[in-house]
Amino acid sequence: MKNLLITIFLLINFNLFSQDYDINIEKSNIKWTGKEITTSSHYGTLKFVGGEINIQPEAVTGKVVVDMESLSVDDLTGGSKARLEGHLRSDDFFSVSSHKSSTIEVTSSKKNGENYDVDGVLTIKGISHPISFVLSVDDKVATSKLTFDRSKYDVRFRSGTFFENLGDKLILDDIELEVELHLN
Repeated sequence: MKNLLITIFLLINFNLFSQDYDINIEKSNIKWTGKEITTSSHYGTLKFVGGEINIQPEAVTGKVVVDMESLSVDDLTGGSKARLEGHLRSDDFFSVSSHKSSTIEVTSSKKNGENYDVDGVLTIKGISHPISFVLSVDDKVATSKLTFDRSKYDVRFRSGTFFENLGDKLILDDIELEVELHLN
């Protein structure tokens, strides 16, 4: 009987400290940055289709779905902006007509001070690879900075992984992401 009461107490306390949240897709976004071997870089944003996060005292779980059709270039205007957005959506880069969404899913996590160390799976163009990052949660806003290697997702255009002698035309494989999730 004593063990049953302890188990019930632990389950009640676990549920009191475990919170499920949907992400607010209107407020949440991803800022991306891509760089060339020179000092040139481009940046923009992506929006979310949906997602949910469960925050527990010692871990987080969840999955978010990124709307690849929302890909925006924010450092250019006019025709240059439209051309680069079209090129990034093309088969040279993210094949958005065939792969309208990407996902990040948490596979494990643990509390580390005020943050969570997260291991997950990033899926782009239907190709999945592990990814690790630090997630901060403060007042119903979760933030993270992470980097992924685009060559692992068959994004080949001017990549040194696939082509030689690109000189100053080389585009670095690492894409930096700054994620901001507003939680409902």
